[in-house]
Amino acid sequence: MRLLILPVLIMLSLSACNSYTPTTQVNESIVGQQTLIAPDLQVIIDQSWALNLAYSPELAASLGDATAAGKLDDLSAETLAKKNQQTVEILNTLKQLDRTQLSKSDVINAKILQDQLQNDVDMYHFHDHYLPITAESGFHAYIASIAKARFSSVEDYQHYLAKLKQLPRYFAQQTYWLKQGLASGITPAKITLNGFEDSISAFIVPVEASGYFTPFTHYPEYFSAAEKQALTKQGRETVEQIVLPLYQQFYDFMTQEYIPNARVDIAASALPDGKAFYQNRVEYYTTLPMTADEVHQLGLQEVARIRAEMEQVIKDVGFQGSFAEFLAFLRTDPQFYPKTADELLKEAAFIAKKADAILPKYFGKLPRTPYGIAPVPAEIAPKYTTGRYSGSNRDDEPGYYWVNTYALDKRPLYELEALTLHEAVPGHHLQISLNKELTDLPNFRRYSYISAFGEGWGLYSEYLGVEAGFYRDPYSNFGRLTYEMWRAARLVVDTGMHAKGWSRQQAIDFMASNTALSMHNVTTEIDRYISWPGQALSYKIGELTIKRLRAKAEKALGKDFDIRKFHDAILENGSIPMTVLEQMVDEFITRQQAKIEETSKV
Repeated sequence: MRLLILPVLIMLSLSACNSYTPTTQVNESIVGQQTLIAPDLQVIIDQSWALNLAYSPELAASLGDATAAGKLDDLSAETLAKKNQQTVEILNTLKQLDRTQLSKSDVINAKILQDQLQNDVDMYHFHDHYLPITAESGFHAYIASIAKARFSSVEDYQHYLAKLKQLPRYFAQQTYWLKQGLASGITPAKITLNGFEDSISAFIVPVEASGYFTPFTHYPEYFSAAEKQALTKQGRETVEQIVLPLYQQFYDFMTQEYIPNARVDIAASALPDGKAFYQNRVEYYTTLPMTADEVHQLGLQEVARIRAEMEQVIKDVGFQGSFAEFLAFLRTDPQFYPKTADELLKEAAFIAKKADAILPKYFGKLPRTPYGIAPVPAEIAPKYTTGRYSGSNRDDEPGYYWVNTYALDKRPLYELEALTLHEAVPGHHLQISLNKELTDLPNFRRYSYISAFGEGWGLYSEYLGVEAGFYRDPYSNFGRLTYEMWRAARLVVDTGMHAKGWSRQQAIDFMASNTALSMHNVTTEIDRYISWPGQALSYKIGELTIKRLRAKAEKALGKDFDIRKFHDAILENGSIPMTVLEQMVDEFITRQQAKIEETSKV
């Protein structure tokens, strides 16, 4: 699984209940177990979840396994091969399962679990572990989140120190995979790594300025002076003697060896077995049996439709000039840009609060978890996207809507309404939080994320803003359209670069000429698509599917269509593939029609 996805999954995983005891342990070989000769779905689910816990001490510790505290993942070749073998065995057993007697909910469970296991096997086959970095960031930045854990006891600090002392092994393993990637031609495209070293040098600072040292700068009041003194001494020595030299070594390796020798070709299809890899990613991220050509053509159709709406807005505001000149006006006029980071964050907060107020009109069920607004961490902000949702890592903490405050002259305010609705509510925060509160779902579903569903919902949430009375300023409406165009253009440029021979500049030009995104955002986004093939397709495919299913329900139910009930039905099963979502909406329509018919008889 691509490392860029891992923070999302880990943050979702860490938000689980306080304790969990696996009902099934992972043995050396699963094939020969008596329990799986005539398999039961729950046994397979337990085996799969136990496998996740066995190979992810961070996840296991967060769910109450005291023996996993203070440990980092083992990413050695032997361990990854062993995990893959066990995953294959569970997958093969699941494929043999007779599903004719399963309940509807278990049919969904089996489908989603098989997809997850298949993806793990596929990614191992395509050597995705050779790529623990992307254009945006990498393992060296994500692992730093261990410093943000809860520290309420001396034991917590001791576990943290134990993790810090394992970082040399962790960095060595990741560097080993990077070297394997160099040797086999499986690296990010060199062009996307321009400036990547800045994400490493951000960690090469004096000890007292290091985020790794932060836990040792404040303690619970009930710690004794002797405990504080001893822990601070250990922390300073560990960060100075172990952590900081690691980042300097990694910086040297990346700048002197890795980046200069990274592959030049940007296409996923140019990787070893690249055509099969990209088709695999298309199907995985859309959750539909689509080809790259089909996605490309759909993208061109959507671009043409949205372009016509954008031209109408330009006409409505009375702008005298071409479409390109209007985009240049939006990108350069100071009136559209915040002067300070606080101004940007406060405007985002104001929009978010307005969005909170519309929720009861559109949803019957709302999550209990609140959310806050925070800037994108400074160490990753320069090459990071304009905003993102970060799920809570405990049930006593909120989720966060991250807003990128780097390069303020590239963060237009006219895009902020669409961004906020997508990342906060009714978008990611609402959907992900509700997903985690579905306690009847097995853990592998509660703490997983299907991109076509989640990102499709996020883009659909931008559209809901039209119905809810947002975008009253024509420039904000144009910002919404440019966001929708952005997602439509992704279908074109992602498939263009990875399957149809497009150059990076060709993709930049297409995106820049069709959206009002700043050029900084355009290039950042294009580099993201290059280093994360296929993921960008999930947004528009998911949104179009949800819109189509809503139109289907509206037509079938007529005046009895209830938007709140429809949205609750979309979200009630958590994150699911588009094929399953269609089945769920069909069942929703049938249930509603039956209720209408029953009411008419009274």
